[in-house]
Amino acid sequence: MNEPLVVGYRFRGNNFDINYHSHLEHYEIYFFHAGSCRYLINNQIYDLIPGDILLMDGKTLHKPNVDPSSEYVRSVVHFSPKWIQGILTELKSLHVLEVFEKLHHCLIRTNENDESKRLEHIIWRLADLQNNSKRYNTQPEAEMKVLLIEMLLIVNRIGQVNSRKILSSRTEKAEHAENIAVFIQNHYTEKLTLDGIAASLNLSKSYVSHVFKEMTGFTVMEHLMGCRLTQVKYLLEMEPTKPLKDVAFESGFESVSHFSRYFKEKVGVTAKDYRQLRSQINN
Repeated sequence: MNEPLVVGYRFRGNNFDINYHSHLEHYEIYFFHAGSCRYLINNQIYDLIPGDILLMDGKTLHKPNVDPSSEYVRSVVHFSPKWIQGILTELKSLHVLEVFEKLHHCLIRTNENDESKRLEHIIWRLADLQNNSKRYNTQPEAEMKVLLIEMLLIVNRIGQVNSRKILSSRTEKAEHAENIAVFIQNHYTEKLTLDGIAASLNLSKSYVSHVFKEMTGFTVMEHLMGCRLTQVKYLLEMEPTKPLKDVAFESGFESVSHFSRYFKEKVGVTAKDYRQLRSQINN
């Protein structure tokens, strides 16, 4: 994701496979409009209702678990904080980014109030500007920045009243799934097996496998590999001289060949090429 702002307004449909992923340098505002969706963010599981807004920082692993029999409508805004930091500094409004930087992820339950409708209109306007800029080769950067800042101010305002990082009600299955996620995130650099995870949590292997899949929509091993892949991306970007084999081993991969195959399969380019691309963007 090389553009400083990427907007999708009211995406529909659920006939797709979404990998557990992160966006590193981009922050994300996710607006759930309709359908049935259970969202896993790091070690938290959220059962979404229309009007819910999720805020996520760049390193936060996340994935929706969508009911295939239900519609799924959402809007998404990805943006680079660097793109607007200058104007936010001038406006003395850098505080609007604190929720991403300090909480890392957050749920805002708006119950589709007037503020959420205003927010949705801004997302529509941003998407329209972005589409027209590509179609007519225009550069509405200033207007897009103004709209994004207005969105962040609204999110900050309603978030102070309604935000919650952890929902108060938790089912036993949700708690177990979250505990599994926490354990993996704390130990993903180690050699982990399903048997070992189950034993550490005093749960049966079959239960760990079943409850995690049921609550999140993907397997324990997929979650484990998602954690490792995000760490690889971080090291490739933050330590550009570190040998690839060290990046692989420090991220939990047991062999360089497996690391190379997996990275190319999931990212679409080799780790070496990814590092070069990220270096060019940052420079």
